[in-house]
Amino acid sequence: MKYPKRSQYKHAKSQYPVRNWSEYEVALQKRGDLTVSLSDTALDAWRAPASGKPGGQRRYADIAIEAALTIRMVFHLPLRQTEGFLRSLANLLELDLPIPDHTTLSRRLKSLRITGLGRLATDRPIHLLIDSTGLRIHVGHMQNPPRNRAWRKLHLAVDADSGEILALDLTTRRTHDCTQVPALLHQIDQPLASFSADSAYDTHAVYEAAHEQGEGRAVRVLIPPGRKTQPSPRPSTALKERNRNIRSIRELGRRTWHKSSGYSRRSLVENTMYRYKTIIGRTMRSRTFAGQRAEVELASKILNTMTRLGMPDSYRVG
Repeated sequence: MKYPKRSQYKHAKSQYPVRNWSEYEVALQKRGDLTVSLSDTALDAWRAPASGKPGGQRRYADIAIEAALTIRMVFHLPLRQTEGFLRSLANLLELDLPIPDHTTLSRRLKSLRITGLGRLATDRPIHLLIDSTGLRIHVGHMQNPPRNRAWRKLHLAVDADSGEILALDLTTRRTHDCTQVPALLHQIDQPLASFSADSAYDTHAVYEAAHEQGEGRAVRVLIPPGRKTQPSPRPSTALKERNRNIRSIRELGRRTWHKSSGYSRRSLVENTMYRYKTIIGRTMRSRTFAGQRAEVELASKILNTMTRLGMPDSYRVG
């Protein structure tokens, strides 16, 4: 019996050699660097200013809480160990700096406002990739957690060129993916050049929202329609992209359309979600929804910082 070649399998595993391995190796080493620097601006803003209101005053500014929680998330430390890490760091630097205790960190996380995602500023139109994934939530001290326990849905919008996270949202598991597109696009200031998502986003509202984000420019919307989807007889300007995708898939075939149209780049957003779950983790630690939202915002900011250090430049072989 003659077995088929590897390239003849429908889902043959391809290899992706890296062109810039030396630069990427340096970037990986920087991710594990323990050097911690505190600027004079951060030290001056460490203590919270007086609010002028009666009652107890806050001792720590948001930048102090964010710095502590960043260290906790990067090194996967419990809150008490995070407190000890910061105290030892202040002693090594010989700084007379108040350190927030673990109860303060837990309480302030619920109302913490993250100062941006730390992405690079650019004026060019963006090639946007959108998808969602599930994250488990904290179940307390249950020895046998239920199999069908609650989880949250994380929605991410990623720049296809830089790999940075541009927008995010956290919702319940019953939220439909397509309904969060306007909220994600509202967080992005730059116009769109293209918009890619899977078939779960094939709705009229998504096409209209992507067209509005183009700010007068034509936006290439790459969303594979269903198998039996028919073109709209009287399409609007935004839905003309949908009719174009339907006709192209019928003429070229779905697999060929993925490559020729550039839709295959959508796998980069799935790679971002894999990096999130590998580096940050699959489970959120906060038990409140407000704390979980702040947690994913801080995690996305950390991933953007690691992305700017360097990413692999790979190409497909086979």
